[in-house]
Amino acid sequence: MKLLVATCLAAAPVASLAIMAVFQWAALWPALAAIAISVLLAGAFAMVWRRDLDLLIGQLRRIAADDAGPLARIESPLLMDRLGHEMERLSRRLAVRSALQEQHRRADTLILERLPDPVIVLSSDRTVRRANAAARAALDDDLPAVLRHPGIRGAIDRALATSQSQAAEILLRAPVPRDLYATVVPMDPPLADGGQALVVLSDRTRERAVEQMRADFIANVSHELRTPLASLIGFVETLRGPAADDPPAQQRFLAIMAEQGARMNRLIDDLLSLSRIELTEHQVPSDPLDLAELIHRMAAGFEPRLSSRNVKLTLRIDDDLPVVAGDADQIAQVLQNLLDNGLKYGRDDGVLSLDVGLARAANRWPSRPGIVIAVTDQGAGIPKQHLPRLTERFYRADKGRSRAVGGTGLGLAIVKHIVNRHRGQLLIESEEAQGTTVSVWLPVTNATTRLAEAD
Repeated sequence: MKLLVATCLAAAPVASLAIMAVFQWAALWPALAAIAISVLLAGAFAMVWRRDLDLLIGQLRRIAADDAGPLARIESPLLMDRLGHEMERLSRRLAVRSALQEQHRRADTLILERLPDPVIVLSSDRTVRRANAAARAALDDDLPAVLRHPGIRGAIDRALATSQSQAAEILLRAPVPRDLYATVVPMDPPLADGGQALVVLSDRTRERAVEQMRADFIANVSHELRTPLASLIGFVETLRGPAADDPPAQQRFLAIMAEQGARMNRLIDDLLSLSRIELTEHQVPSDPLDLAELIHRMAAGFEPRLSSRNVKLTLRIDDDLPVVAGDADQIAQVLQNLLDNGLKYGRDDGVLSLDVGLARAANRWPSRPGIVIAVTDQGAGIPKQHLPRLTERFYRADKGRSRAVGGTGLGLAIVKHIVNRHRGQLLIESEEAQGTTVSVWLPVTNATTRLAEAD
């Protein structure tokens, strides 16, 4: 390039001087000297011009690569100084504009990240560009399954085809039932990261659960309270009539009335507890929990009842149990219900076992790490045809015995919903005349340290 420029610049004067020397219009040696000077000047000019051109090209490349900055004064163009100044001004303006765009991009990302509802950004080919913290916390590994749901896929297709917002209501049945309302908003022009659609999810599980809870509460209370209320009304009428002057009958009837009142109180407490659990069943607990300490505390609380029936509680807890994420009050309720059932339906002078340890490799449990809590009694056992329905509300394998020991028929239903909230599994095994084992599998958190280290 430099040779070509130098040739173009020196061609005219060199040719003119050569002609003048040939036709002796000028002296030979002065003409040759003039030719040499012309060639040297043309070469020097070509070198300086090439240097300036390389500087400007380099600056243009920096600008194109979003790395624009002011030109260094020591390397400023000599022959194209004005053009260099204009490019320097352009570089500064582009740098300011790029910084402003980056600031806006960070602000957009921060706003998206802080939104309370799950938001997912999709590209034109339906791949996920990004998801905010709420989406990662609420959906996590379930995000691909949610986006594959026919309702959401249809809403995304319609939004991208019509450039108008679309909505869809979907029901996710695993790992726990959740009602979601999805709004798909097309982005025209696309976002800076290529996102062409926003999927905004609103979790309406709690609202639907409240509505269902009201209906279920009324139905369950009206059904289960009918018998004790009828008994209380009958005894009150008897006390006011035939037994008004019969102190022994009064004492007997009052004892039965107290028992029926306590039964209604337990029933209402269990119904309210079950309703509260169902309201938060879709929200996975995240607090670290020391199971060993909680189990020892629960076992100590059962000592008076164990002594009254001469039942021995054997505890087998693995050393150095890993941390689990859980709601301490709800896990305590699981232990309370399992131990309570084992004590109620086990035999007197028997043994009640509570085993806690890492899940062993078996087909019954998931392959990922987990902890198993198993309560085994030595009672009469449960017929196999009843096992699949034991976690239903108010289902009793032996209604007479259940009411006799003060059961409400809600204990295992409460356990099932708490285990579902913790994304665990519940297994009931029983052999008639040999006893029953109720096992709960809970997933281990990512933490590999003990609870004290996690804190």
